[in-house]
Amino acid sequence: MIPYGQQDINQADIDAVLAVLTSSHLTQGPQVPKFEAGLCQVTGANYAVAVNSATSALHIACLALGVNAGDTVWTSPITFVASANCALYCGAKIDFVDIDINSGNMCPVALANKLKWAEANGCLPKVIIPVHLAGHSCDMQAIAQLVQPLGISIIEDASHGIGGCYQEAMVGRCQYSDICIFSFHPVKIITSAEGGVATTMDERLAKKMMMARSHGITKEACDMLRTDEGDWYYEQHSLGLNYRMTELQAALGISQLSRLAEFVAKRNQLALQYQSLLAPLPLSPVLPLDGSISSYHLQIVRLDDSSIRCRVFDDMRALGIQVHVHYFPVHLQPYYLNLGFRAGQFPQAEQFYQHILTLPLFPGLTELEQTFIVDSLSHMLSQQELSKIKSCKSK
Repeated sequence: MIPYGQQDINQADIDAVLAVLTSSHLTQGPQVPKFEAGLCQVTGANYAVAVNSATSALHIACLALGVNAGDTVWTSPITFVASANCALYCGAKIDFVDIDINSGNMCPVALANKLKWAEANGCLPKVIIPVHLAGHSCDMQAIAQLVQPLGISIIEDASHGIGGCYQEAMVGRCQYSDICIFSFHPVKIITSAEGGVATTMDERLAKKMMMARSHGITKEACDMLRTDEGDWYYEQHSLGLNYRMTELQAALGISQLSRLAEFVAKRNQLALQYQSLLAPLPLSPVLPLDGSISSYHLQIVRLDDSSIRCRVFDDMRALGIQVHVHYFPVHLQPYYLNLGFRAGQFPQAEQFYQHILTLPLFPGLTELEQTFIVDSLSHMLSQQELSKIKSCKSK
């Protein structure tokens, strides 16, 4: 089976984890701060708060921005469910902004129209969460120009996007957002096995997220109500969670971070090769914005004929090629239908979903495997087209 995504682990990664296993700290030691410092260096952010998953990072980002019952958060319907669930964890309501049919990312025109309606009806969101699908940055400047004058905060869900650039700034620099989120799941650009991080330029938000990830507790003397206790003393100032990253995860993350540029370059090389090989076929690769550099977490293509997607998917899987689909629209998930969402609310997202197919893309993908994938896909698309022609003639 050729997977759609796969981690790239070398001996240095293994050695880094083994070194922690024989050290005095498996958690709450020096590796997490070191990983956070490395992430700040790579992204240009002032602060990085590492946690046990990107889902946790989204949750504490919402908490830091004061998302609460009575608030509303908007995100994209084409994403993993965590981008929406994080608002519900805070007791807030969730809503969606339709996508651009070509990119799969939040559409600034749809956002402008929805903001106009929401402002007129007194129901503006507190936070919006644009999602950088496949590692392709949203048009963050256009989004920020629409929402920031209205006092709306922005969380970039860049779970797919570490190592990418937008307007010559690294994604995670928070040039047009309050907080940016990355994922380190094994199929992502770099991995810490499980893990995530929230980056920000704002010290106040960073401190809130640091407390939220660790039970709402502080040991900072300047924040304490009681200053006459011993060095053992700590104070709980809020109802926090246990979202801490372990030393093992951080050590792996540090080692992987040293190869981030290599991984992103390889993914972009493979994406360019895909574009060349796929050019004759009846499909369109989903591409990043002009002037940006994608981290290319995923290679998504839009099939011209949506009616053949299921057959192509099954046939490719039968050949040992683990194609995938990213993503089923969140608002059509059964849980969200029970919240009152319905088909037809976000037509661009629903149409996009019907046509998309994710092809394998990861640094270890070989030229031979990539050629086999495209040749197999080409053959199947040709067979499906011949089948449709024969069906029409028989009628």
